[in-house]
Amino acid sequence: MKNIFIIGTGLIGGSFALDIKALHPDCKVFGIDTTEAHLDEALALGIIDEKADFEALHKADVVIIAIPVDATLKVLPEVLDRVSDDAIVFDAGSTKEDICAVVKSHPKRRNYLAVHPIAGTEHSGPKAAIKDLYKHKTNIICEVEETAFKLQEKALKLFSDLGMRIRYMNPKAHDKHIAYVSHLSHISAFMLGKTVIDKERNERDIFDMAGSGFASTVRLAKSSPAMWSPIFNQNKTNVVEALDEYINNLKHFKELMEAQDFNEVFNEMEKTNYIKEILKGIQ
Repeated sequence: MKNIFIIGTGLIGGSFALDIKALHPDCKVFGIDTTEAHLDEALALGIIDEKADFEALHKADVVIIAIPVDATLKVLPEVLDRVSDDAIVFDAGSTKEDICAVVKSHPKRRNYLAVHPIAGTEHSGPKAAIKDLYKHKTNIICEVEETAFKLQEKALKLFSDLGMRIRYMNPKAHDKHIAYVSHLSHISAFMLGKTVIDKERNERDIFDMAGSGFASTVRLAKSSPAMWSPIFNQNKTNVVEALDEYINNLKHFKELMEAQDFNEVFNEMEKTNYIKEILKGIQ
């Protein structure tokens, strides 16, 4: 790999760039971003080696698209229009069904691999990029059979070198499952933060009592709305289904409290403790 193009030089794209540069010191990383300040910052931090634009994509060996999913729907077909037959293009979006559908009939569909690395933090922008973000993380790949085998191998070798675990899934199943384990978590954090902020307007000391439990639970509410709003839009059906189930569980818990049935409150929490076993080993 000689020429790596990163479209979107924030946390996800920037972290890919840092690790690829560590693995392949001789490669050159080009950055494309709609925000000029991000490109300047990425250059200053050594995340990219040079600014670029779409006109230069013909010389890319690898193109990584790390932008909001609504923008990916528009950008991905244009990227495929411009890359050579030997280039592998993958995105890192948190939804897959709409993105796969938009390039289903593209003449260079074989150059695209639908990817979702389950990694990240609540921070954004080039300064949020960190080394080893993807080490030991799961990377979900959808519709692998639609990608040229030689290009699959190139991408899979990169993911292996980054220390990622691979899981294959169809786009529809991916979007349904990720609504529960990721998208719902972010909504919960945003709404918990909103609830406390609304209350704090009347009770000014509330944040003085907020401990590490609150901080860890609401951490995801610091995530970028510009990234998450399009995700909720694209995965609306699955997210609404997840919300319905979550709201029903909250209502049930509230009803148990109102009924003074704290034995059942205990039982509900004890049953849920099993999640410790499910999540064992996840970093």
